[in-house]
This record gives sequence, C-alpha cells and structure tokens, in this order.
Amino acid sequence: MKVTIEDSCIACGACESICDAVFSVSDKAAVNESAVAANEASVKEAADACPVSAIVVE
Repeated sequence: MKVTIEDSCIACGACESICDAVFSVSDKAAVNESAVAANEASVKEAADACPVSAIVVE
C-alpha cells in the first residue's frame, strides 16, 4: 500500500486523530511510511475522513 498526501491538504488534523502512527500534521500532513503496513485499516479510514480528499491510497 502506498500513501501520498496531495497539495490540497489543509492540515486539519483529521488523519492524525484517526491514525497518529502514520500521519503527522504541521503545515501539511506527512506519512510515516514504515507504519503504513501495520495500520492499513486506519489509513483507509483516515483517507475516507479527509474533508478535501488529499490522502491518496494505492
């Protein structure tokens, strides 16, 4: 699973509140690639919850 954050990210923090092992937010969300595999369900939930659909899961 590959996770990327698009430039449309508004740094709202929703992804971090759902899965802080993978997402961290400052100016824009960042992805901790090493934690994605162990948290796939939460990553998908965070992507679905993103208000601007900035999280791309492949």
